[in-house]
Amino acid sequence: MKPVVLIPTYNESLNIVSLLSSLENLRREMPFRVVVIDDNSPDGTANIVDNLDLDWVRVMRRTRKDGLGNAYRAAITEAIDSNQFSHIVTMDSDGSHRVEDLHLMFASADKDELSVTLGTRWMPGGRVVNWPKYRQFLSKAGTAYARKVLGIPLRDLTGGFRIYSVAILKKLKINEMTANGYCFQIEMAMASDLAGAVFVEVPITFIERVNGLSKMSKNIVIEALVQTTLWGLNRALRPNADKLHYVK
Repeated sequence: MKPVVLIPTYNESLNIVSLLSSLENLRREMPFRVVVIDDNSPDGTANIVDNLDLDWVRVMRRTRKDGLGNAYRAAITEAIDSNQFSHIVTMDSDGSHRVEDLHLMFASADKDELSVTLGTRWMPGGRVVNWPKYRQFLSKAGTAYARKVLGIPLRDLTGGFRIYSVAILKKLKINEMTANGYCFQIEMAMASDLAGAVFVEVPITFIERVNGLSKMSKNIVIEALVQTTLWGLNRALRPNADKLHYVK
């Protein structure tokens, strides 16, 4: 594997150094590169990363706060076009995704070229720490609804801790996707499913952030609910058109 880890940031100065330090330890076992995708954080996150002077970390500086989906799409497109990597990892910057779980995900990744490995909270062996009940309910209910409406038998459709093979990403029309909040994760799972991906679910421990503010908002929840419903209707009424929209 030749992985690159994509980490979107906005005001994560209190978390990013610790995360990169943990990733540096893991690199002794599996060399990978890291791209920090910073949406012009006012707290200087990008400068902090640059000042660490790590030759395996690069900062993608974006001009404004532009949403999770747009940040990931820009970085994924750049990583694919570079022809340097076999796998692309998506990972939160706030410490909620543990580096030790990434180690397990690398070890469990399917060798099939068209693969997606998901860090899954809602399966045997998976758990969440310090999350309030209403957040657990939203996450479980969101996944249950998306599973039913989209017909995708995955147990954590809203989770963002994943390893995509570049081969599956090359089959997707990344820049024609529109989801920009956390439903970006649902859209990516749906598109990968349409492209024939082999999915592997690995149990992880998700830990609520200690420092900084959560990016979750009412608008993000509404976007996910509305968009998932529209996708479900489209898949039911026009399944071929849906596949043509997402798969090259």
